[in-house]
Amino acid sequence: MIRLKRLELPSGPDFIRGVERARVRIAADIVRTPIEYSPALSLALGAHVHIKWESLQATGSFKLRGALNKLRSLTPAERRNGVVSASTGNHGLAVARACRMEGLALDLFLPENASPLKAAKIREEGVEPLFFGTSCDRAEVHARGVAGASGRVFVSPYNDLEIIFGQGTIGLELLEDAPGLRDVLVPVGGGGLAAGIAGYLKARDPRIRVIGVEPAASAFMAAAFVAGRIVDIPETPTLADAVAGGLEPGAITFPLCKMLVDDILTVGERDIRRAMRALWCVHGRAVEGAGALPLAALLSRPGEFRGRRVALIASGGNISPGLFKAICPPAPFRI
Repeated sequence: MIRLKRLELPSGPDFIRGVERARVRIAADIVRTPIEYSPALSLALGAHVHIKWESLQATGSFKLRGALNKLRSLTPAERRNGVVSASTGNHGLAVARACRMEGLALDLFLPENASPLKAAKIREEGVEPLFFGTSCDRAEVHARGVAGASGRVFVSPYNDLEIIFGQGTIGLELLEDAPGLRDVLVPVGGGGLAAGIAGYLKARDPRIRVIGVEPAASAFMAAAFVAGRIVDIPETPTLADAVAGGLEPGAITFPLCKMLVDDILTVGERDIRRAMRALWCVHGRAVEGAGALPLAALLSRPGEFRGRRVALIASGGNISPGLFKAICPPAPFRI
């Protein structure tokens, strides 16, 4: 665990106004996902465990919230020109769906090693993805260049306040649907989800701890906190591919997360696999590796949350059937 020194800034984003305005824009077209109390996990881990099933969101992950909010914040001139984006898959799928809903043209770049399942789902939304590089951060840099050269808006997966406010609507729903939470565990990749949820929750109730969880194989945000700046680090493949890859230079999510997020935890691949199996065996829900990160942290450190009212953000469920079957075979499982 990395204990973060909270930064006190004289001013910053108005999360309450931004998130509540985002909800007005998107509420009619997203799923208000359930937050479910888990008796089995609560008993096994000694905490009061709730799960926010963003895996049931339209497009299979939380990303539609931010993408739709961003597109609906554009000016008429920006909308006419169309947009450019980049993603490992979930954000791309969300932007493709949001552009189809809004009638906007889209050039979408994915890294060459993006999940074939996610690429196929993007095609089902009527968008033929363009491939560049072998990581999401390289695809993002290239896509930003394309957007700049053509005068179009780049729709970032995380590095944009309207994206962040859209993801923050999850925090708003948590407060309304599960009052009394003390800890919220959130997957971290680029940091847009963590910043949005933490920004809203801290503005409403500073006592709530917001804890980010990264795969140890690709822990770029944790490395940035240690270094005090965004850094490049070696990474290895991870089941949590939706959060893999580095942070864009100058990403606003870095200072926001450093200001708002209480802790950063990293978990190993064995913990992620175990959490995916637990969510399937206990709740019958298939989640991708990134969506299992919060439970992986709780399973590996139950003593840190004993007796506390905890929410886990199961951020997505887009996983290939073959990979899921390999991770979650029909065999007995105990928490």
